[in-house]
Amino acid sequence: MSNVPLVITGVHMDLTDAMKAIVCEKVEKLFRHNSRIVRAYVELVHGRSRDHSREFAAQIRLELPGPDIVVREESNDLYKSLDFLVDKVDRQLRRRHRLDKEKRNHPHSTDLGDLGKVA
Repeated sequence: MSNVPLVITGVHMDLTDAMKAIVCEKVEKLFRHNSRIVRAYVELVHGRSRDHSREFAAQIRLELPGPDIVVREESNDLYKSLDFLVDKVDRQLRRRHRLDKEKRNHPHSTDLGDLGKVA
């Protein structure tokens, strides 16, 4: 288990120890991929929708240096929502890492235009 603070909350539902363990297990994968995560907030929601196609939702907010990553996923099963959520966040973390690496390895020169000319 990593030492990154993980806050798990349930809205309109009681969280069991098994649910908390599964959330910890899934989110731990994200911590292994990116060591710069400062804190993670996971919110599990049991919605009050008329149709049961989007009854459960899982939302995560990862605090990182730079903009936070906030993702929400809804489905008819809480565990399916959690799986989709972790996959989506994992893709975003990989994309952010790739773009940061690209900026670091290929810096753009500053165009001074007419300011660089000496008269």
